[in-house]
Amino acid sequence: MNNSMLTSNCRGRKQEARGKRLHLRSGIMDDFYYRKLKVYHLSQQLVKDVYLLMDCFPAKERTALTNQLQRAVISVPSNIAEGMGRFSVKERIHFLEISYGSLSEVMCQLEIAESLNYISSEILKEQEQNIKGIARMLIGLRNALNEKAIKCD
Repeated sequence: MNNSMLTSNCRGRKQEARGKRLHLRSGIMDDFYYRKLKVYHLSQQLVKDVYLLMDCFPAKERTALTNQLQRAVISVPSNIAEGMGRFSVKERIHFLEISYGSLSEVMCQLEIAESLNYISSEILKEQEQNIKGIARMLIGLRNALNEKAIKCD
């Protein structure tokens, strides 16, 4: 076998193997339960909204409030996803509680941003309504999982 045939053959195998990996990955990705949750999608939208708001913050806040707000808001959907990826109901509840705590942190930081005149009170009220909606859903999901845990015991 010459080098060009070997290279061609290896590429074909790599492409075939890559295709199998993609197929396996897409099968796994379709089964991720958190993607079916409305609360997950709403928290993803909150991330986008907050990132747009942070664009209006002064440059001096890039390393302070902006950084902390980014971490907190990203933590909300991330912990929903991580929790729903756990097999234990108690662990799922634990991560939902972390997500709820991060949501409270986002609200606090938006209040600080409003007090510093980085965002208007109208924007704060709008985001507060979004945050309250997500909070209610997290509590509802936590309660449902809690009931499931009680039935399983």
